[in-house]
Amino acid sequence: MMNFSQSADIDDVYVYDYNQSEWNTTWESPCSHQSNQSVEQVVGPYVRSLICVLGLVGNGLVIVTYAFYKRTKSMTDVFLLNVAAADLLFVAALPLIAYNEAWAWPMGAAACKLLRGSYSVNLYSGMLLLACVSADRYVAIVQARRSFRLRSLARSRLVCAAVWASALLLSTPTFYSYNRYRRSDTETVVMLDDAKPENQTDDYVCEFLFQDPRLARTTKVAVPALQLTVGFFLPLLVMVFCYSAIALTLLKARNFQRHRAVRVVVVVVAVFVGCHLPYNLTLFYETLTMFQLKACATSDTLQVAKTLTQALAHLHCCLNPLLYAFVGAKFRSHFRRIVWDLCHLGRKSWGSRRSSRVTSRVTSEAFLSSRRSVDSTSSQGSSFTM
Repeated sequence: MMNFSQSADIDDVYVYDYNQSEWNTTWESPCSHQSNQSVEQVVGPYVRSLICVLGLVGNGLVIVTYAFYKRTKSMTDVFLLNVAAADLLFVAALPLIAYNEAWAWPMGAAACKLLRGSYSVNLYSGMLLLACVSADRYVAIVQARRSFRLRSLARSRLVCAAVWASALLLSTPTFYSYNRYRRSDTETVVMLDDAKPENQTDDYVCEFLFQDPRLARTTKVAVPALQLTVGFFLPLLVMVFCYSAIALTLLKARNFQRHRAVRVVVVVVAVFVGCHLPYNLTLFYETLTMFQLKACATSDTLQVAKTLTQALAHLHCCLNPLLYAFVGAKFRSHFRRIVWDLCHLGRKSWGSRRSSRVTSRVTSEAFLSSRRSVDSTSSQGSSFTM
């Protein structure tokens, strides 16, 4: 039975004439997508590497701050910690995915499913958690009288557990459908001559793989449809509603800091829309025209647009720490404490050649002193102060 794969382009057409007694062996060569290959040569190794480094550093600092310098004392803290964890795991998977798309998949089928499935889980969880952050701020500002009862640590942990469970459930088709196979396996057909596509390769890839054509069509539409609805439009609607209500509430207050907070709200929504809307519109168009034959130029242009807009969407993972964590005065003070401690320990270790035991003791003393300083100045509340 012929395999059906997402990597097989719609322009790879095997033409058969079923009205004749013999098969017509006309071979339509696949589109080369030269423009997209040129773009991928820049986006793949350079842009994605930059996104990976910035995402690891920014989200790693958020996690380190919460782990060693600031305890999670509010619902917002719990949400921001989970957002940073999801973004950190998301960007960590980018180098392997880029390598697979550019060359081949060097590991086994289990690793293929784990990589693509975890990528999907972190995508859904990160977007849904951003919606939870906006809902939490809505309750804290617009529904201030009810915020004390609704915004508890136990409730926030329960919401986060529900988000991760939902992301895992939504990613089930991805875990099931992705597999490791040879590119040539999806191009095996009965031919009356020895014609073969020039670019056929035996390299292993990690892509969608199906044995049933009906299941292939359903899954290849359902996966992007879920990503569009649950992974973008639902969080977007929640954010627009919540932040609009927050902005209207803050504009009624005669306070300079409140008006500054309105600008922060506008920036948060604008960055979210600017990063994710182009890619999701491209994905929506690609899903609508997935099973339609396209000219090579049209297909190449679509792939270029998808490559560029996807890189822009991935960039949002690097901006989340700046938009949600470091915008708060308290969080910035904790970050400055981290930098000061690292510099202080660096000078001490560079200036003197001590044993590893002494170095460990100095590190522990600096950590304890920073925790005492932070705990004495911190107060109950959100890490995002508007």
